[in-house]
Amino acid sequence: MSRPLPVGLVQAAARHHSDPGLDSFASEVAGLTRAYPRVRLFAYPELHLCGHRRDEDPAEVMRAAAQPLDGPRGAALAALARDLGVWLVPGTVYELAEDGQVYNTAVVYSPQGTRVASYRKVFPWRPHETTGSGTRFVVFDLEDHGRIGLSVCYDAWFPEVTRHLAWQGADLVLNLVRTPTVDRTQELVLARANAIVNQVFMASVNAAPPDGIGRSVLVDPEGRVRAAAGPEPELVLTEVVDLGEARRVRAYGTAGLTRVWDPFAAGQAPLELPLYEGRIDPARWRAGPDRAGPR
Repeated sequence: MSRPLPVGLVQAAARHHSDPGLDSFASEVAGLTRAYPRVRLFAYPELHLCGHRRDEDPAEVMRAAAQPLDGPRGAALAALARDLGVWLVPGTVYELAEDGQVYNTAVVYSPQGTRVASYRKVFPWRPHETTGSGTRFVVFDLEDHGRIGLSVCYDAWFPEVTRHLAWQGADLVLNLVRTPTVDRTQELVLARANAIVNQVFMASVNAAPPDGIGRSVLVDPEGRVRAAAGPEPELVLTEVVDLGEARRVRAYGTAGLTRVWDPFAAGQAPLELPLYEGRIDPARWRAGPDRAGPR
């Protein structure tokens, strides 16, 4: 059985990419752990550590801020999570990969100071974003709590992303966002829709002004908004979630009725999917924690 998980979704403006040693960020997170001592997982918005001023060229900033995940920034983040004893999702960072490309990558650090997951954004917002595209869906396990999937901003507009994370057994999907535009209204609809059709918790963590317009939200597996922020310049959205609730909803159905992971009759033929040159195989359809997927 899972245990309740206290989470803190940090709606804040991005820090400038030139912050040496992440000193100010470390002070910020340390302050949050004192203010919210029961929170076990803190999650930040997209590119929180790689901000830029409006007079800076984003492409130049991207190159200047890009580091390998095991570089100095990664070492500092791992040490910070270990020193504070929390699960830390510091948003996404610009990752300089071995193939020479720069990716927009979400990273997760455990209370032991280990990087347990990294996810490269599969759907950059073209043509404005020029980072490389990731090629895999990523989930990770939180001991005694459940499984969490990662997505980044525009990924939420593509139902295949959240569906694959839920199929891999994710109970909660962290969607790390940096949206300063009017379509945040649609993103809030998508957060609820992705939660409902996949029977999974959705946390959409947006940046605060001037990098985003806030309105972060946490939605439960039946589509109910459990916590929501307005356009505040800085706010920590806190809630205690039982990730086992996602598995309960899948087993008994939304409102005790709708079971979206169990629609096929025994022996039903696969459904061809011309768009993907593939198919839905009923034998592979059900979600479950045994589907670890790529890390």
